[in-house]
Amino acid sequence: MILRPATGADAAAVAEIYLVARATALPTIRWAHTDDEVRAWVAGQLVPAGGVIVAERDGVVLGHIGIEDEWVDHLYLHPSAWRQGIGSRLIEHAKALRPSGLRLWCFQVNMRARAFYEHHGFVAAQFTDGADNEEREPDLLYVWRQPDGLA
Repeated sequence: MILRPATGADAAAVAEIYLVARATALPTIRWAHTDDEVRAWVAGQLVPAGGVIVAERDGVVLGHIGIEDEWVDHLYLHPSAWRQGIGSRLIEHAKALRPSGLRLWCFQVNMRARAFYEHHGFVAAQFTDGADNEEREPDLLYVWRQPDGLA
């Protein structure tokens, strides 16, 4: 498996992974954007802006992470690639890129993601009622800091 920056040619795969992963992991969430809006955003804004790293095996994109400054904007894997260490590789890559620390938002109902982030050293720093996100879904802010002496 390789990690590499996403290119325009990856936009369709990135969008489909985003859509199928969140539908599978979070079937109760009312998403703020249609699938077509997500596809247009990924192709027109997300991938061209940079900061998206894809995990690829044998020419197939299996997942991606978006990093902007100290923020992990998203981390999605195709459900067929869950529990294979790919998410761990992506989050460790993000930590290596941002050794001073990372932050991310996670929906409170996403217990799988919460367990994953906590396993990787992220600490819940703030819980919200969701009033400030588009889905109006309670979320939480996770923070990761390099352990003392390792930065």
